[in-house]
Amino acid sequence: MSGRTPRQQRAVLQMLAGCQDFVSAQELHTLLLAGDHAIGLTTVYRALRELETGGGVDVVRDKAGGRLYRLRPADGHRHYLVCRGCGRSRPVNSEVVEQWAGRIAADTGFDAVEHTVELTGVCADCRPAEDEGEETPCHWDPALGPQGRVRSCAS
Repeated sequence: MSGRTPRQQRAVLQMLAGCQDFVSAQELHTLLLAGDHAIGLTTVYRALRELETGGGVDVVRDKAGGRLYRLRPADGHRHYLVCRGCGRSRPVNSEVVEQWAGRIAADTGFDAVEHTVELTGVCADCRPAEDEGEETPCHWDPALGPQGRVRSCAS
């Protein structure tokens, strides 16, 4: 990442590296402030935009259409199945999607074809209990913000 504040950008990258699941820029900003990093939300957005442009993060959308970020593994781009209840994510085998996108590019003569595949579901922890007919308490309450997202970030 380049820019005027490399120390702050490194802090964004390090905090993002500690996150196991996707996080929003606002969640990341809150975590950074809680970790005693003096950083503005604009700087967080700028760092995430640079990471995205450079292929350093994978991005999905939340229910409201907001962008969520996760550090991209060293072995490259992945697709994820994301729980609509708690936000837990899991990489999925998407080789068939990549092959399909490659065939579309070859068949149409287009270059630099990009694609977005978003898979959502409800994980076992958030799925309603069959015998009780009620929802099992989820391990993440969105109203609590990032602190309630137990599986999201190491803090």
